[in-house]
Amino acid sequence: MPDRARVLLVDDREENLIALEAILSSLDVVPIRARSGEEALKALLSTDFALILLDVRMPGMDGFETAAHIKRRERTRNIPIIFLTVVDSAPDYAFRGYAAGAVDYLTKPFDPWVLRAKVAVFVELYTMNRRLTEQAALLRERLSNELPGSGDHASVLAELAGRVTAVEDELRRVRELADKSGDAPLNGAVTELNERVAHLRAGFDALG
Repeated sequence: MPDRARVLLVDDREENLIALEAILSSLDVVPIRARSGEEALKALLSTDFALILLDVRMPGMDGFETAAHIKRRERTRNIPIIFLTVVDSAPDYAFRGYAAGAVDYLTKPFDPWVLRAKVAVFVELYTMNRRLTEQAALLRERLSNELPGSGDHASVLAELAGRVTAVEDELRRVRELADKSGDAPLNGAVTELNERVAHLRAGFDALG
């Protein structure tokens, strides 16, 4: 059974963290708390996350500075960040958020259904990316270790192709969700993942 995806919740206010955990409670994710930018960066050193929900207004290191550190690190630069802030924030906050590398920006009080839906799709994309990486590694291992001497080229390819087909089917479902949402960042992430799947499929086709 694969590990459940982790979502990093970064906010200096306890009541906000409790509210975020409640909103995400119906999803199959593990919420991890961080009460400051520094605490968030420490958590990111040793744990893989599917998504970061990052408050903009925090004492000390604010959300923009935290995001800048995250995007500079090789290990964490590709983790999606959704910024959260109050509705009366400065008008340039959204622009600064996207410039800092955020994939989305929501104002408080936000619609719990909207946030939960966005988190669900990003977690699904993370899970599929992880699965695709595992399938690609398996393909390389099986082709290098078993095919040369096994004499069972067809059965090995059939097994691995079946795994890729399952990923393709799931990807189509996620693309439908992204299309319905009209969310540009989500559609971009799905397109990128689709290209990876297509590349892996092309490898199978070339092998015959």
